[in-house]
Amino acid sequence: MLEYWHLFLAFFIPGIVGYGGGPASIPLIEYEVVHRYSWMTTEEFSELLALGNTLPGPIATKMAGYIGFEVGGVLGAGIALSATIFPSLLAMLFLLGLLYKYRHSPKVKYMTMLIRPVIGILLAVLAYQFFSTSWMQTSVFQVVFIALASFILLERFKVHPAFVIVGALLYGAVFLS
Repeated sequence: MLEYWHLFLAFFIPGIVGYGGGPASIPLIEYEVVHRYSWMTTEEFSELLALGNTLPGPIATKMAGYIGFEVGGVLGAGIALSATIFPSLLAMLFLLGLLYKYRHSPKVKYMTMLIRPVIGILLAVLAYQFFSTSWMQTSVFQVVFIALASFILLERFKVHPAFVIVGALLYGAVFLS
C-alpha cells in the first residue's frame, strides 16, 4: 500500500511544480524515480526517456504508465497516470481561469518570463547527467560521435527527432552491445 502512495507522490509532485508540462517535469520525475525511490538507474531512465520520445503523446504520461506498471502492476500504472494527469486537471479548472482573467497584467507576463530560464536550467542539468553517465559507460569516441551526428541531423538536415532517437538506439544496439 505504501508503494502506491509513493507512486502517487512521485508523479503528482512533478506535475504540480513542473510548470509548462512534460519537458519541465522530466527532471523532476527523474529525481523522484532515480534518486528518491531508486526504482531505476539514471541509465534506465534515460533509455525510457529516449524510447518514450519516439512514441506519440505526452512524455510524462508514457513514463508514468511504464514506471507505475513496473513498480505496482496495472494498479500502479493507473495510480501513476492519475497522479500525472490530476495536477493538470486542477490547473485547468482553477488556475487557468485566473490567469486568463489577468492575462494582460504586466506582473503575470513578467512571472511567466522568469519561469522560462528555470526550465532551461533544469533541462540542461538533466542533459548533463545523461551525458556524464554515457561518458563513463562508453568510450569518448562513441559519445562524441552520437552527439555530433545527432546535432548535424537535427540542425543541418532537419531530421525529425524521433528518427534521430531511433537511429541512436539502433547504433547502440549494433555497435555497443
